[in-house]
Amino acid sequence: MREVHQLPPEAVPDRGSAVPLYRQVYQSLRAAILSGRLQPGTRLPATRAAALELGVARNTVIAVFEQLADEGFVTSRVGVGTRVAEVDAAVLRRSMRSSGSGRPGGATTGERTHARTGAQAGGASLSERGRALAGIERGSVAGGAFQTGLPDLASFPHQAWARLLARHARAPAVDRLGYGDAAGDPALRAAIAAYVAAARGVNCTPAQVIVVTGAQAALDLAARMLLDPGDRAWIEEPGYPGARAALLAAGARIEPISVDADGMDVQAGEARRPGARLAYITPSCQYPVGSTLVLERRLRLLDWAGRAGAFVIEDDYDSEYRYRGRPIASVQGLDPHGRVVYVGTFAKTMLPALRVGYLVVPERLAGAFATAVRNTGQTAPQPVQGALAEFIESGRYGAHVRRMRNRYAQRQALLYALVDQHLSESLELAPTDAGMQVAAWLPRGTDDCAIAESGRRAGLALRPLSPYWVGPGARPGLHLGYAAVPEQDMEPAVLRLARLLAGVGDGKRGAGPW
Repeated sequence: MREVHQLPPEAVPDRGSAVPLYRQVYQSLRAAILSGRLQPGTRLPATRAAALELGVARNTVIAVFEQLADEGFVTSRVGVGTRVAEVDAAVLRRSMRSSGSGRPGGATTGERTHARTGAQAGGASLSERGRALAGIERGSVAGGAFQTGLPDLASFPHQAWARLLARHARAPAVDRLGYGDAAGDPALRAAIAAYVAAARGVNCTPAQVIVVTGAQAALDLAARMLLDPGDRAWIEEPGYPGARAALLAAGARIEPISVDADGMDVQAGEARRPGARLAYITPSCQYPVGSTLVLERRLRLLDWAGRAGAFVIEDDYDSEYRYRGRPIASVQGLDPHGRVVYVGTFAKTMLPALRVGYLVVPERLAGAFATAVRNTGQTAPQPVQGALAEFIESGRYGAHVRRMRNRYAQRQALLYALVDQHLSESLELAPTDAGMQVAAWLPRGTDDCAIAESGRRAGLALRPLSPYWVGPGARPGLHLGYAAVPEQDMEPAVLRLARLLAGVGDGKRGAGPW
């Protein structure tokens, strides 16, 4: 048996590192064993000698040796000392190749590769659906003017909400301390059912409401429950990338159906793929264009779903914000066949950080969805659900929505006026009287992704529109969120955008499809 009189030089810890001395020594010795620099059967120095060599306390070395022994890297016996465990050298070499360098505090080779290439690094290891899901870049933008999907967080009644949340956290009912009903807190489900019936014309009972951790979780659950791999699914073109991701994750074959000023062209969908299993729509305020699905197409869609035995996922993400007349009633409320799954969220009306959304499912599917949501783990925390139920029941939620509707209407009008004043030659705003963001078309041939990237560096949270297309014919543009931009900040933000676009060229506005 070989005896080591000196430990590997890299085992001497760096006292300037933020990594604890114990962790540095442990990782260095573990890496030396995995690499074969410390071979099986090698006897390590006594703890006192090792401590002197490494410049650490003897207790540190004892702790390291004990940890390595617990994990099977070394063996320790009285009279024999501490030796590297007898493990096949070939196995160790393979372990080293898969675990990377093993340097303390450093990333392994695999981690560095993943950091360089993102989802592509694991492509060979992912399923086909996993690769498709990881391949959809939704372009999350944090901070800056014009961020889409972001409500006015400063105007939320934080103190009232904090009091409710604190009370439900400090003194919860005993029946809310366990796992609870997987489909959601009964009080919250009843409050949601009452609200969507009054505000959105949804026909449902509390039993049909399934509470989940946000709208994306709702889309994911609905897609997995309603689709088998290979099933066809209509999506709007252009459309919401998050819905596309959920459908692809369920194994669906995507069928993009064009959108115009009247919403999805249902007749085109029937002609192209009449046997589809599902259609995803944003009928009240189409994402990203902002158009409304007209009644004739709503009825035609429901008729198709009934005849084809298909389902419709109605994503009603920000329908409360309509600035001319009353909000358009839901498609679900017109459904005579029980084919619509209605999806709602509190991210746009309250706070994205709540992570609470919901589905309203056909009555015959409610039990299956309730069981499935327990198996997915997509259940929101009980104290949050309890506080939210009281927030809705007290009328605070409705009052907040009404207040924000008036504020967002003013900000939308201001954005249109400022763009017309400063950017009429560079941008063409799509007409809409709803929502929290607006599609702004750029001259054809413009690289909207490059402009969005330049905007991020300038403090503008711009989102390019061309990635919202699946098929050919993508039109460049920017998605401009205005809900979270205070009135006094709107013109400076528009002027920054004007300066940014000034360098793009003097191209004429493209002839819009609307």
